[in-house]
Amino acid sequence: MKYVIMFTSTPELDAAVPPERAQDVYSRIYEWFGANAERIADSGAELQPVTTATTVRSGDDGPVVVDGPFSEAKEVIGGFSIIDVPDLDAAITLVKTWPSLELPGVAVEIRPMVVDYSQFEK
Repeated sequence: MKYVIMFTSTPELDAAVPPERAQDVYSRIYEWFGANAERIADSGAELQPVTTATTVRSGDDGPVVVDGPFSEAKEVIGGFSIIDVPDLDAAITLVKTWPSLELPGVAVEIRPMVVDYSQFEK
């Protein structure tokens, strides 16, 4: 089964991590991708900082473009990957080994992908 895993963190807490510790964790992330390559269906992408975000929202007169991140959430998505594992338990087991989880404010959201669109056919 395919799952999207989204790597989230809290920017204020990220900024407090000493650079040498951040570099150590980042090195282990690189190793994590190599060690789990057979389970990763698409390595996804690391995202630019949330301050570079542009949002398109529904407005009274149609879509409205908003410069900047205006999310009510304190956490931001820093990247994502697609994994292919047997089930949710396997996804959880894999995600528990994500190196950044040792840092404060870091989480990984796991969501199953829709892969069968037959339910939407008319």
